[in-house]
Amino acid sequence: MTVFSIRWRRIAATFILAFACGTAAVAQERRAYAPPDLTSVRAATAEHGMVVAQERIAAQVGADILKQGGNAIDAAVATGFALAVTYPRAGNIGGGGFMVIHSAARNEDAAIDYRETAPAATTPDMFLGPDGKPDTDKSRNSALGIGVPGTVAGLALALEKYGSGRFTLAQILKPAIELARDGFAVTDDTADTLPDMYRRMARWPDSAKTFSRSDGTALREGDRLIQAELAVTLTAIAEHGPRGFYQGPVAEKLAKAVRDAGGIMTVDDLKSYEAVIRSPVRGIYRGYDIVSMPLPSSGGTVLLETLNILEGFPMPDMKQGSAPSLHVMIEAMKRAYADRARYLGDPAFVNAPADLLISKDYAAKLRGGIDLARATPAEALSAKPPREGSNTTHYSVVDSSGNAVSNTYTLNFSYGVGLVADGTGVLLNNELDDFTAAPGASNAFGLVGFEANLPGPGKRPLSSMSPTIVLKDGKPVLVTGSPGGSRIISAVLQVVVDVLDYKMDVAAAVATPRLHHQWMPDVVRVEQGFAQETLDALREKGHHVIEPLGQTSANSIAVTPNGLLGAPDPRTRGAAAVGQ
Repeated sequence: MTVFSIRWRRIAATFILAFACGTAAVAQERRAYAPPDLTSVRAATAEHGMVVAQERIAAQVGADILKQGGNAIDAAVATGFALAVTYPRAGNIGGGGFMVIHSAARNEDAAIDYRETAPAATTPDMFLGPDGKPDTDKSRNSALGIGVPGTVAGLALALEKYGSGRFTLAQILKPAIELARDGFAVTDDTADTLPDMYRRMARWPDSAKTFSRSDGTALREGDRLIQAELAVTLTAIAEHGPRGFYQGPVAEKLAKAVRDAGGIMTVDDLKSYEAVIRSPVRGIYRGYDIVSMPLPSSGGTVLLETLNILEGFPMPDMKQGSAPSLHVMIEAMKRAYADRARYLGDPAFVNAPADLLISKDYAAKLRGGIDLARATPAEALSAKPPREGSNTTHYSVVDSSGNAVSNTYTLNFSYGVGLVADGTGVLLNNELDDFTAAPGASNAFGLVGFEANLPGPGKRPLSSMSPTIVLKDGKPVLVTGSPGGSRIISAVLQVVVDVLDYKMDVAAAVATPRLHHQWMPDVVRVEQGFAQETLDALREKGHHVIEPLGQTSANSIAVTPNGLLGAPDPRTRGAAAVGQ
């Protein structure tokens, strides 16, 4: 065995351990999904507007804004702030994310990057231990992993630039403030996840106070969750705009809480945060325009690279869910995820060859290396040295004027790092774990990275979030996205392929079983529901197929001549499509 082979076998083993084991914070993401009978799955219908989100109260808040004459952007911002109250494990003002907008009035597509940034005191080696090796406890379980939150700035920017003008920020925030102040019954996904996560969160006194009963145990189904301090923080934002969060008393309390817990974020870090409007990454797949998120999210680039590879195969002639169809999809994923690891990072710090990676010629070259009979070993895609240089939620909104929003935002782990900043009610992220602690190391989802994604002051960690809008003749036909860490891109890919290539109803496309390959570890993760003969055929081709996949939740909307079809993902209890 060569030294090269030994090296990559050791690295692969490390990735398998990270991906399969993870931490208690992401363990609940890996519960098996049993797909429903697809013949019985039905999309929700609407004529004038639709919001599809992972939590029903927040979806209703957004739909109410549409009913009052707001556009899709107004509704998306209202939904985002409401989720910060009603879906604490991923909805947030203490994290960050990405929004893709199609503005029908302006005939414009835009991407808003409100990803968290690293504090000014960040160093490339901050997540290494005394032995020079990655110390995952620092990035995942300590306040060092907290990035400067971007959600408030991003949502406010979206409303200012693309909202209808009918609503002030204070009016948009009113439902969220009332929900935080008056409380609501714990149910659905929060009731499913909070008891497990509470043990991790309870080490922080304000977290324990917020999410516990009077006897000190976690809130459970039917209990009322009241977040009075969060209501005060949201009120400050309503009265002063983003300055109410990034400056003044709230910012001082946030910075103090982080530093008291051992982190490095300061008031100046908060004051200097800015959301960024970027040009979306765009491509064409079988005559449809794919509009998705550019760097520092890898999602759009990897999605388009994968679709470009698949475009050269007769996907419609291969039965959906069959071994031939899944094989070429796996091989395309494998190559695109390998390029993600090699090249991609924050564009302010890294000159990544994104245009090359999404070119048709490059896809043709990669496609030529796919053997239809055999799986390509992952290590064979890494012969050249890399070039230098989950928990999440997604919702989709469409209005009657043809505006569309695809928004994905996150705290990273379920309930983030678990720290509620004293006096603010804000649950904070551990998003800096998405940096690469050292070249060749992997994050909690097993994603490997190299120099392009090392930590740095002011830098935005690479993401997999893939909010995506599919257009035909300049009009939306599909709005989709998903949570799920490294599995986000593959989830979105499969929804797009199932809708466009296999002409599946959007509800069936969302509910059908998914699989995932991310280059390293060299395994295909699958959900329940694939035919055993299909899995056996993949194994015969050389794929290492294992269960479970882990959570994804592709809450999607299809725009059809007969109206809007909303597909809440059945993988999340309480996901809802609310239309009018």
